[in-house]
Amino acid sequence: MNPQVFDIEPLASATQPNKSPRNLILRRSLHRRLLERMLVAFGQPNVTFELPGGEQVLPQAADVPSVGRICFADKGALWRIISDPMFQFGEMYSAGRLVIEGPIDEVTIELFRAMRRAGIRSNLFMRWSTWLHWPRGSTLRDSQKNIHHHYDIGNDFYSSWLDERMAYTCAYFSEPSSTLEDAQCAKFDHLCRKLRLMPNMHVIEAGCGWGGLALHMARHYGVQVQAYNISHEQIGFARQRARDEGLDGRIEFFEADWRTIRGQCDAFVSVGMLEHVGHKNYRLLGQVIHRVLKSAGRGLIHCIGQNIPAPTGPWIERRIFPGANPPTLSAMMQIFEPNGFSVLDVENIRLHYALTLRHWLNRFQAHEQEIQAMFDDKFVRMWRFYLAGSLAAFETGSYQLFQVLFNRADNNDVEWTREYLYRDTDGSASNSRYRKTTFPGASDH
Repeated sequence: MNPQVFDIEPLASATQPNKSPRNLILRRSLHRRLLERMLVAFGQPNVTFELPGGEQVLPQAADVPSVGRICFADKGALWRIISDPMFQFGEMYSAGRLVIEGPIDEVTIELFRAMRRAGIRSNLFMRWSTWLHWPRGSTLRDSQKNIHHHYDIGNDFYSSWLDERMAYTCAYFSEPSSTLEDAQCAKFDHLCRKLRLMPNMHVIEAGCGWGGLALHMARHYGVQVQAYNISHEQIGFARQRARDEGLDGRIEFFEADWRTIRGQCDAFVSVGMLEHVGHKNYRLLGQVIHRVLKSAGRGLIHCIGQNIPAPTGPWIERRIFPGANPPTLSAMMQIFEPNGFSVLDVENIRLHYALTLRHWLNRFQAHEQEIQAMFDDKFVRMWRFYLAGSLAAFETGSYQLFQVLFNRADNNDVEWTREYLYRDTDGSASNSRYRKTTFPGASDH
């Protein structure tokens, strides 16, 4: 079934020849009854809904003020959302046929909280929508198409709302009041400390984005980095930045898939890539890591995750992140168990991602006119909704952010406590957000 042509608008318009007041009331009441049934299935969100023509469906909790208003511009939009809410809500918002009045972050958070209250009832809608909009695959060919769809839409677009290092993964806020720039540097340093990086170590990074972590590791820890990514735009940006900062002698960027990784390393790291790998490829990823990681090495995987297995929201999967499927911790063990890796540490920093997304959403909204000039109004609404919905998913616990540290089972060179994460190399307590060391040949950016 093609969801784009599944529209029962003609059924509603069939009654239009008879425009008596009685029929108008009946038609409005039918729309209202159908909407109210859907809202019950979605946990009765504390949001006001306005139907075409002005009729309103108010929140059930009359003593609690509504967090916002959702208005349907036409009956067709209402019918589409009733028939396929998990996909068509984002479609209709992007098309301007559904309007959110009020802070979009607060409204989406309330919608997600309501869905969690509904539990299994809203999950039925998810299964129906997933059947209608089957997720894309994660073969090498699929992955190239998927990454191109999301990451190769222009560095100018991303630079308008990311931090100066173009870090497009969860930041680490030592304090909630930290700036996004400081929090991204703190995230890089947090990862490096977990990996216990030392000068002249060899690091392999799978899925390096715009190169922010690779540059940080080389500049502040003096390591040699071998970084992989299949986004042409990102690799070009990363190579240029390495040359500009005098780090191209320490970092080699490969425009290649993780399946092609070769060599040996003291540390393996992957940040924000596992979500795109596909569950059926986890064992293969584990084999790649097993092949390249030295006997005394350690690895770290940082990724979006879930507590309960579920497909990615169909609208996000189709319009924003094709092929994405965040894992549960049990699914991630398919990487480690077959290869005998020991999991040393698991940290969940989902609230840090919620705060990161709040920064991104605010920056995006501040540059919407600039972004609209690059693309169009529909693109702006689509990405605004994506950022707000992602913020809501982490705020309400629908998504998690896992950092999993591991090494080989017979490697006893492990710490007794986590104290090493919060001390500088000289043993003193660390109050800095990131390392101040800059190795010879690198400019301190």
